[in-house]
Amino acid sequence: MQVVIITGMSGAGRSRAANWFEDQGYYCVDNMPPVLIYNFLDIASMEPGRIEKVAFVTDLRTGNFFNKLSQVIDELAEADNIELTVLYMEASASEIVKRYNEVRRNHPLTGQVASKDVVEKERIKLEPIRNKSDYILDTTAMKVAEMYAELDALILEGRGATNFTINLSSFGFKYGLPSEADMIFDVRFLPNPYYLASLKKLTGKNKKVIDYIFKNELAGRFVDSVHILLSSLISGYINEGKYHLNISIGCTGGHHRSVAITDALARKFKKDGIRVHVRHRDIELQAKRK
Repeated sequence: MQVVIITGMSGAGRSRAANWFEDQGYYCVDNMPPVLIYNFLDIASMEPGRIEKVAFVTDLRTGNFFNKLSQVIDELAEADNIELTVLYMEASASEIVKRYNEVRRNHPLTGQVASKDVVEKERIKLEPIRNKSDYILDTTAMKVAEMYAELDALILEGRGATNFTINLSSFGFKYGLPSEADMIFDVRFLPNPYYLASLKKLTGKNKKVIDYIFKNELAGRFVDSVHILLSSLISGYINEGKYHLNISIGCTGGHHRSVAITDALARKFKKDGIRVHVRHRDIELQAKRK
């Protein structure tokens, strides 16, 4: 029997993941106390109507029952008739707080309004389970469709948790710093296409803008240098149990230079075979202000 345990941080997308597993033919059970997993599997294995694929969503909502999850994982992993996969889902504290605020729900750990402190406390409590997981999926910069694509790659193609993910985002300093960033790079040293009438209304995705930016040799040297720097750090992050890195590239408005540089970096990392997610936070804001 194929058994998947979906666990991880509140607000990281476990319910969405369960929907994906259901679409793949799994019988999904949400908010399952770990100690009851055995009972369910016994019933599910009976004939007729035997269930071949089961996905359990279990998390801190189950209270003290959750403390048994580590033991359950160990025992299921040793069972001869079970093929176990543990999927751990996480996201940055700022992103989780934002998600809870948007739906106006309290955080299940405290029953109160979500805050970064509460999220980090949950992260610490879950660390032992994270260390037992087969796959670690960071959904900070992911839309639902992107998350489903990652699940396709992880579960259906068997790519493991050690596949490092770089989340690249462009932004405009005039709209504030991205709180989720692990590193921020400033590309305001490059000439600004905004001041050319022919380029002002275009974005960093336009070939004319890209050619203008990279006509300056500093742009290419910067991309190469950042690529070399980050590539040299990946193994260290993995050794410390971190499987994602949030990198933000900023210019004045997040419309031209940071977009072109972010996309150029993404192409390099993708060529290396590294999973990359790209987000252009402020690319549309200039147009909306006109």
